[in-house]
Amino acid sequence: MRVVLVTESFPPDINGVAHSVLRTAEHLVRRGHHPLVIAPAPATPPAGADPCPVVRVPAMPLPGYPQVRIALPSRKLEQLIAAHRPDVVHLASPFLLGARGMVAAERLGLPAVAVYQTDIAGYARAYRAGSSLGEAAAWRRLRAVHCAADRTLAPSTPAAQDLTAHGIPRVHLWRRGVDSVRFHPRHRDQALRRELAPGGEVLVGYVGRLAPEKRVDVLAQTLAVPGVRVVVIGDGPSEVSLRAALPGALFLGRRTGDELASLYASLDVFAHTGPMETFCQTIQEAMASGIPVVGPAVGGPLDLIGHHRTGLLVRPRDGDALARAVAELAADPERRARYGAAGRAEVESRTWQSVGDELIEHYGQVVGRSARVLDVAA
Repeated sequence: MRVVLVTESFPPDINGVAHSVLRTAEHLVRRGHHPLVIAPAPATPPAGADPCPVVRVPAMPLPGYPQVRIALPSRKLEQLIAAHRPDVVHLASPFLLGARGMVAAERLGLPAVAVYQTDIAGYARAYRAGSSLGEAAAWRRLRAVHCAADRTLAPSTPAAQDLTAHGIPRVHLWRRGVDSVRFHPRHRDQALRRELAPGGEVLVGYVGRLAPEKRVDVLAQTLAVPGVRVVVIGDGPSEVSLRAALPGALFLGRRTGDELASLYASLDVFAHTGPMETFCQTIQEAMASGIPVVGPAVGGPLDLIGHHRTGLLVRPRDGDALARAVAELAADPERRARYGAAGRAEVESRTWQSVGDELIEHYGQVVGRSARVLDVAA
């Protein structure tokens, strides 16, 4: 099968969209398929080799958030798609480049699968101080793209329900995989723990982008929990303000690869703060690392966290509730171990291979349906 993946983000970007498209491309190649990735050009050339052909289209940094790059309009997109002669077009978190990809697919008569991953409407609301105007405009754009697609894939049950409630048809569930070999309890590093918590504190960590929508500031109350050390791993436009808001936290910046795996496994509790997650890959990575998770009872975390089984769900944006949950786990090592083991067992089989095969099945179904429609029309 020949597949074009039109994505709003791709490595060297570090985010959920870029990571899932990379894993998808790798899996397609392993299964003998022929993917082409079309993505915005990064600010600096990527260091590593790509798993398949990648075309980088001109892009510019998002004002106020230079880590995010947005593709500039180009008439070449349709030509690039047509030249690959795809059986199906995969639109990864489509909004700008993906919307143009959807138009191109329609013109070329190609089936398209739209993968919903980013709560664009929620971001619009957050960045416009609660204004409903930006949120409504975002949903109009999302509906235009997803209603035109042959199938929309949602990463979690709450995301699927949200899409359906906003009038988007043909929604199916497609969750994300996790590298349970890289993220594993065996990477727990006692020397690293002594460095991060020289007083033997319970290590509570956040991993992710430091941006307004992630609400990392709600960790402020957790800083006051006795015997706890808060570790923040990641970077982003909110870093300066967060350093001021969380003066007792240890900021480690962006970490990747084996170093990140060791940091995950060396934590005692993972705390996620973002209230607008359609999935939340970092929760899965923490669970694979054998760490109990505290997260908001909204969106993707509702599917991932088993309350009082693999972690604790708390009211979104509630720093006091988050701190109380952390304090409960900090005071109970046996409970932390039990939750961590249960979390590891739950995600161990969610490999990128298994979810990649599910995606190929979705491709096959929309390609088959498209072929039948053409036969009827003929």
